[in-house]
Amino acid sequence: MHLRTLRNFIAVADAGSLTAAAAAIPIAQPALTRQLRELERETGVQLVQRLPRGVRLTPAGVTFYESAQRILAEATQMSQRLARSRPGSRASVTVGVSPTLARVLLPGLFEHCANSPQDVVLRSREAFTPALLDWLERGIIDMAVVTNPESGRPLALQPLLGEPFALVAHASLRVGPVVSVPQLARIPVLMTSLHRGILERQMRSLGKTLNVQAEIDSVEAIRELVMRGRWATIMPVSVFKAHPLPPELALSEISGVQLNRLLVLATRADPRPPPALALVQEMLDAEFSRLVRQGTFSFGPGQAESPARPG
Repeated sequence: MHLRTLRNFIAVADAGSLTAAAAAIPIAQPALTRQLRELERETGVQLVQRLPRGVRLTPAGVTFYESAQRILAEATQMSQRLARSRPGSRASVTVGVSPTLARVLLPGLFEHCANSPQDVVLRSREAFTPALLDWLERGIIDMAVVTNPESGRPLALQPLLGEPFALVAHASLRVGPVVSVPQLARIPVLMTSLHRGILERQMRSLGKTLNVQAEIDSVEAIRELVMRGRWATIMPVSVFKAHPLPPELALSEISGVQLNRLLVLATRADPRPPPALALVQEMLDAEFSRLVRQGTFSFGPGQAESPARPG
């Protein structure tokens, strides 16, 4: 049983189709079909159920899928450790961030890394929290800044800060600088699925709901639609505050309820993390401290300061 076979099985499970998986890998579909049959012969169980359109994992297939993910994650980690141990190799750290945080955090973080005397190659991947946590467990990324992660995963979680949500609306909607919960419930909003879940859990205790017109997991698409004046959105305050707000848009504070997200640094539970990982974590802490002083994560103006130039 080869690692490539495990990767191909995971691709089939994720795609739900031999045809789609074969196109994505890429591999000839007959070869992929033979691999799957050989895998079922070796394990002695049926791993997928063939459907008129696509395939579906059997209970045994689900168990095998989870085991295959763990095996591949461990293989990736081993390869990374071996690569770091080679003489003259440069340490590499991949950081995962959400689309709502990338524009805020990454420029300063890469600047910290560029100004550091340590020779570290910094990379980034962008996705929403569920995908980031999955990538972290599979060894695709080394650390991630995630939003309100659920407990139960074998990861180390370090709370960073809480950040309030703000209503962002076009001036034509005539929303004031402060909006109450009853007002909020009447405003048509567009939201990402992750933020909608967080906010609806927090508003449920008040017996209120949001007037969500659509879920769109693209921050830039939501920004563009809000600019057109028909809808508003509810986003973490830093999304629209870190860069100059267009004059057509207004940022409103939500009163009567504490709506916020918790930003958390997630890493694998390693008792002896590589030195490069600890170094990048220090850079992250320094950049978050700078952004907090600047007022990026609050409604306050913050302290004016020049971009960070760590020595």
